[in-house]
Order: sequence, then structure tokens, then C-alpha cells
Amino acid sequence: MGVHNLMNKAEWDSALAEKDHLIVLDAFATWCGPCKVIAPQVVKFSEKYPSAKFYKLDVDDVPDAAQELNIRAMPTFLLFKNGEKVGEVVGANPKALEAAIEKGLEGGVAAESS
Repeated sequence: MGVHNLMNKAEWDSALAEKDHLIVLDAFATWCGPCKVIAPQVVKFSEKYPSAKFYKLDVDDVPDAAQELNIRAMPTFLLFKNGEKVGEVVGANPKALEAAIEKGLEGGVAAESS
């Protein structure tokens, strides 16, 4: 399925409205070094976990969505299910992100980590 770039807040609102899928949002910035480092791993996770939907949100291109989501650091990964936030991972931490994805797919709530 891959990772889809969100171009505006309306696209994010539409993605968030999806039911019965884990939504993994990668809030990033083009100038963020750690964001670039973890990006290939996020693509691998999108292939490994096809039942989840992966999205990227450039905080500079879509600031209204980034502000609504209270993004303070990049990268920040937010996980949602049925419109509810079920997990958050701040920083380029692939192990924590994968654990949050697995927990979200199982229906649990992932602990926040930094």
C-alpha cells in the first residue's frame, strides 16, 4: 500500500474518518534529519503491516493540521483507530514505532514514548 502524502487538512480529515483501520501518521519536516533517516523504515512498516494505513504530513505544508494535532517535535508518529488516538511515538525510534503499530493493530492503546 505504501505511505501517502497528505497535501491539506481536508485529506487528513478524510483519512481520520476511515473506520476499522489503524491509521499511522508520520508528522515530519523536509529539513528534519531524523525524519529522513526513519522514512525508509516507515515504508517498510507500511509493507509489513498492510492492514494499517500510513500517511505523511509535512508540518510546514499543512500547518493547520499540525497545529490541531499539537505537533511539537519531528518526527512525531500518531496512531488512530476509528477517529480516536491510540498511540504516539515522538522521535525516530523504529522499535517503539513498530511496537505501537502492533499494539494498535491488536486493538490496544500504545504507551507514549520519546
